[in-house]
Formats: sequence, C-alpha cells, structure tokens
Amino acid sequence: MKKKINSKKQKASHSQWSSRGVFLLAAIGSAVGLGNIWKFPYIVGENGGGAFVLVYLFCIVLVGVPVLIAEIALGKSVQSNPVSTFSTLAMACKASRFWALFGYVGIVSGFLILSFYSVVAGWSLEYLQVFIQNDLLGSDARAIEQYFTQLLASPNTLLLWHSVFMLLTVAIVARGIRKGIEKIIIWSMPILFVILVILVLYATQLEGFSKAFDYLFVADFSKLTTDGVLIALGHSFFTLSLGMGAMMVYGSYLQKDTPVVKLSFIIAIADTLVALMAGLAIFPLIFTYGLESTSGPSLLFISLPNALLSLPFGQFFGIAFFFLLLIAALSSAISILEPVVSFIQQKTRLSRHFVTYLIGSIVWLIGVGALLAFNDWSDVHLLGQRNIFDSLDYVTTSILLPLGGLGVSIFAVWVVSKQPNTRQLLGISDSKYPIWRISAGIIAPIVIGVIAWHGLN
Repeated sequence: MKKKINSKKQKASHSQWSSRGVFLLAAIGSAVGLGNIWKFPYIVGENGGGAFVLVYLFCIVLVGVPVLIAEIALGKSVQSNPVSTFSTLAMACKASRFWALFGYVGIVSGFLILSFYSVVAGWSLEYLQVFIQNDLLGSDARAIEQYFTQLLASPNTLLLWHSVFMLLTVAIVARGIRKGIEKIIIWSMPILFVILVILVLYATQLEGFSKAFDYLFVADFSKLTTDGVLIALGHSFFTLSLGMGAMMVYGSYLQKDTPVVKLSFIIAIADTLVALMAGLAIFPLIFTYGLESTSGPSLLFISLPNALLSLPFGQFFGIAFFFLLLIAALSSAISILEPVVSFIQQKTRLSRHFVTYLIGSIVWLIGVGALLAFNDWSDVHLLGQRNIFDSLDYVTTSILLPLGGLGVSIFAVWVVSKQPNTRQLLGISDSKYPIWRISAGIIAPIVIGVIAWHGLN
C-alpha cells in the first residue's frame, strides 16, 4: 500500500507546511468563518444557552472530531488532492474506483460555496470602509437599516466588493502554501484572536454584559427542543469545514508522522472558543442598547453598527470588528479555494498562478449571479421559489456537504481502516482506536443522514 501511495510524481509537486503550528493556524482559520461570528452565538442563546453548549460539545466530540480526524488522515496518507486521495486509497485497498466521486463532491461543493460566500464577505469590506470614513456618524436606527437595504439593492457596490474579496483570495492562493497561505495565516490569525480579546474585554465594561453572559452560558433545558438538538448536530459538522475537501487538502501538506487526533481536538476547541468569544463581544452591545438580536446578516450589519455608533470610541471598535470579520472570511475562503486549485493543477500540470486565476474567475462569475439575486435578478428562481443565492446555499449545505462528509466517514472506517497501518496513520492508541471507528463509521453516518434529512425538509 505504501508504495502505491508515495509516488515520486506526487511528491515532486506537493508542498508542505513549515510546521505543525502553521497547520493549526490554517485549519483553525478554515473552521472559523462568518458563521462563527454571527450564527453560533445566536443559536446558543436561542436554544438554552449552556444547555445547548453542552449538547454541541457532545456532538463535536461524537461526530465533528471523528470525521475531522478521518479527513485530515486521508489527506496526510496520500498527500494529494481529494479526488486523487480517494482513488489512490481505493486502488490500494482494492475497493471500487467510484469512491473517487466523493472527492469530486467536495471539489464541486467548495467551488459553489465560495461563489456566494464571497458576496457576503464583501459586505464586511463595505462596512470596514464605512467605519473608517465614519459615514454613518449621527445616523439613527432607521437610517442604518436603510443603508444595509440600499447596499443589497445596489448591484454595482456588491459587485465591487465581491470582486475585491475574490481578488484578495485568488492572489493569496496563487502564491502557494509557503509564500501565500502561510504568510497570511501567520499574522492574520493571531490578529483575529487579539481583536477578539480586546472586544470581549471592552464588552465586560458594558451594562448588558451579565445579560449576554447568561444568554450564552446559563443552561436552560426548557429551551432545548428537538430542533435545537438537530441544530447542534448540524453546526458541529458544518463549523469544522468538513465535507468539501478543505481539511483533506490541508492535511495533505502535513508530514507523515504528524499526530492527527491531538491536532483535531485543538482545532475543534479553538473553533468553539472563537465562536463563544464572538458572542461575548457582540451581545453585550446588543443588550446594552436594547437592540434586536436577530440571527443572520441583520445582526452584524444593522443591530451591531447601531450599537457601535452609540459607544465612545465606536468608530475604533467598528473598524476592529469588521476587520476581524474580514480576516475570518478570508481565512475560510482560502481553504475553500485551495482544494479546487490543487485538483486542477495536479491533473493538468498547468502553473498554479494560471489555474488559480482561471478558477477564481469562474467562481467570481457565478458570484455575480448570486449577488444579482438581491436586486436585478430577484425574480429569477432556480429551485422552487429559491433565488440564485438561496439555491446555491441549499444545494451545498443540504446536499453536497453532508454527502461529502458521509463519503469521508464511511470510506475511512470501512475501506481504509482495514489496512494494518491505519493506527499509525491516525496517531491513535490501540485503546481509543475502536472508539474512533464506532464514532466515525457508525454514529457519524447516521447523524449526517439526519442532518441532511433535516436540511432537505
């Protein structure tokens, strides 16, 4: 098996992280995205606070981490793109070549996700500029709400920021692992954590901090419904960037002797910590000024600016927050684009620069359709009554990502783990190995199936 996996051809074209620490920063950056900043704090508060956090952590340990271990380990074993990883391991294990289809699922899902993710990330650039120029100074709540409405109604403004964000992402990925992704990650992720700490420390001084703390951490099991448990299951899967090949490709840049289990737990802990800190930074502001704690974009782009403009030094904290949002979005976008670029580059042997800009251009073009769904093409529907943006979101979140995660977990446990060197590949002890197999091979597929069913209904 080792002979077939470690081909000279693959080694010649494959980069590696300069250290495990850099891999951790990159993987955490991939997991920490826009959803961590607004979605997780909100769903925690709405579903029982500490009760939801306990269920979520249980789901992370039972489902998220085992699948994350599998995805990173598969990438590390072959050190190639997701499609080649599946096909090479299937051949080595004398399994069906059709397992490679799950690699394609990951590639396609990441490709589509980035197209509309870039549109939303562009909003953070717009608001970063707004706070730098202090354009909303003196605006009341109605004016702030109208500003966001006008932003969505302006295809030219959305196109500008979508283009700028995609150009930033493409420019970083085109430079490769060491010269591009590593250099950005090394400074951006520490800055993200520093900004979060500053915002949380400031929030502790606000009147609404104790209410926000209770909202997030006091366990109220009466609010924890069946839907809440399903939300916890879903978020434990989606928050770790599983199912789209990102973690598999990042794992492929690791040294062969890297312990996967320990790193996977660190990634999951850091991801959860960032999400909870974001809640402690945002909700004290919201509760202090009695604003709407609605989920979705309105929390970040209406309620939060409203609160920030009421604060002393609100401009400074507004710049800090939207810069943090930009870092979170950019670190995720890089990891989403990398598997597609890695696959095309290794298949065609074209230069990385050419492949990255070509793929980036196609993603950008699809994103144009997604942004027009908010204005000029709002009456264009693809799936039922869903516009282009919502259709892309639905296909990827409800179908492709669960399918990709299902393929990883089943393949890793029921095909690859039959090989004698799997324990060494995972870096897991003999006593914990059966636990991983049960979690990743039985529990995770059932849970992912439930997540997919819930998303489709």
